[in-house]
Amino acid sequence: MTTSLHNHFRWIPDPRTGNNKKHNLLEVIILSVLAVLCGAESWYEMEEFGKEKEDFLKQLLPLENGIPSHDTINRVFMLIDSALFEQCFRAWTAELSRGLEESGLSGEKELIAIDGKSICNSACKHQGLGALHLVSAWSGRNQLVLGQQKVDDKSNEITAIPALLSLLNIKGAVVSIDAMGTQKAIAEQIVESQGDYILALKQNQETLYEQVINQFNFKEDSYSQHLDKGHGRAEIRDCKVIHELNWVDEKENWKGIKTIIKITSERIIGDSHSIQDRYYISSLRADAAYFNQAIRAHWGIENQLHWQLDVGFGEDYNTTRNKQTAQNLAVVRKIALNILKADKTSKASLKAKRKMAGWNHKFLLSLQLIAKTNS
Repeated sequence: MTTSLHNHFRWIPDPRTGNNKKHNLLEVIILSVLAVLCGAESWYEMEEFGKEKEDFLKQLLPLENGIPSHDTINRVFMLIDSALFEQCFRAWTAELSRGLEESGLSGEKELIAIDGKSICNSACKHQGLGALHLVSAWSGRNQLVLGQQKVDDKSNEITAIPALLSLLNIKGAVVSIDAMGTQKAIAEQIVESQGDYILALKQNQETLYEQVINQFNFKEDSYSQHLDKGHGRAEIRDCKVIHELNWVDEKENWKGIKTIIKITSERIIGDSHSIQDRYYISSLRADAAYFNQAIRAHWGIENQLHWQLDVGFGEDYNTTRNKQTAQNLAVVRKIALNILKADKTSKASLKAKRKMAGWNHKFLLSLQLIAKTNS
C-alpha cells in the first residue's frame, strides 16, 4: 500500500553512507510519522510503537529488516536535509489542502496567519545553546500548518518571515502577522505576491502608530461589535475602520495600504475587568465586521497550532538539542497534526484522536494519511 507520504517524501536522498543503511530511509520517516500520530513523543517511544505494531505496519511498509532502533531513527533525522524535508512537507500539505477544497470542506477566502514559537527544552544553558525558534504559517480556512522557517541564531523573526513567505503561494490570500512583522518590505512582498495583509501596529513603527491613533479621535467609516461568552468569561470586541487616509502621511511608505483598524477588547473574568486598544493596517478595503472576524481568526495559530503542539504533542518538553534534528522532528509533529486536523470523521479532540489511532487500526487507516492511497 502506497500513501501520499510515500509519494512526496520519496524524493529525499538518503544521507547515510557505507553500511549504515540497514533500514530504508522512507520507512524510517513514515514509521516516525505514524508513531507520533499515535502518541509517541520520543525516539524510544517510536521504536516501541514499531515493535508493538510490526505486523500491522507491514501492510504499509516492507520492514524487511524489522523495526529500526531509537538510535537509528534519531541519527536519520539528524542527517536529513531540513530544507528539503520542509519542501516535501509543503508539497504534501498543498495536496492535502486541495483534497479538502475538492471535498467541499473549504470555500471562504484564505487567511494565513504567521507567527513564531520557541521549542523551550531544545535550549541548553551548559552547552551555550539557545532554543530553536520556528516561524510557522497557519491556514485558517483548512486548519493546517502550511510551512515553517527556522529563525537563525543571533537573528529574529523579521528575517525569517520574508523567507517563509517566499516559499508559500499567497496569491489571493490574506496574510496576518503580529507587530514584529509589520515592516515596509514585508508589506511590499505580500502585495507583489498578489496577496493582501493585515498587520498589527505598535510603537516599533512610531510615526505611523501615532498618526493612526490620532485618526480614531475623529470618526470611523465602519463599526462592528462582537460578543464572546463562555466558561465564566466574556469578551466584547469593538472594531472601527477608516478607509479615508488623506491625513495619514505615512501611508506613502506602505505599499497597498487601504485601511486602518482599531480593536477595543473589553474582557470580564469574574471580578476582573480590562480594556485594551489594538491597531492594525491592511491592504484590504473591507468593513469592520470582516476585520473583527479576521483579526480574531489570526489567533487560531496560538490556540490551534502552538497550544496543540505543546499540550497535545509535548513539544516544549522535548529535549532534542541538535538544531537540525529538532527542526526535522518539528516537521514530523506538524505532519501528524495536519493529518488529525484534516480528519472530519470524528469530533473527538486531537488528544483523543491520537489515542484512537493507536488503539484502532481501522480508524488509523481511515485518516487522511491513508485516504489518498493506491494499493
